[in-house]
Amino acid sequence: MSVNTEITGLLTRLADAWNAGDATAYGGLFTEDADYIAFNGMHSEGRAAIEASHRWLFDGPLRGSTMAAPDGRIKVKPLADGAVLVISKGGTAVAGEFRESIVSFTAVSTPEGWRFASFQNTRVAR
Repeated sequence: MSVNTEITGLLTRLADAWNAGDATAYGGLFTEDADYIAFNGMHSEGRAAIEASHRWLFDGPLRGSTMAAPDGRIKVKPLADGAVLVISKGGTAVAGEFRESIVSFTAVSTPEGWRFASFQNTRVAR
C-alpha cells in the first residue's frame, strides 16, 4: 500500500472519529508525544491531552459537529524515512456553519501504523 493511500486512510479515520464524537479513537491516531495546535493557538501536548480536550469538546461546544473526510486535496511530502508532511484543505461544520481550514500534520510510521506526531490548524479568512 502506498504512503499516500495510508495517509488518506488515516485522515479518513480521523474524520470518522470526530463525526462519531469518539475522543479515544481521535486521540489514538496521534503519537504518545504529539503536539496539537488548534486554530486559536491552544497547544495540547501528548495523546492523553489531545484525547481529554476532544472529550470535553465533543461533549460540549462541538457536540454534533462534523468533519469533512479527505477529498483528494492532500499533499504528502516525504521528510525522512518513515516521516511525511501532510497538508490538506478541510474543515468542520458546527450548527450548520462550515469553518474551512488548511491543516498540516507530521505523520510518522510507528509499530501501530501511521500516526500523527504534530497538527496545526489554520482557519481560512473570509
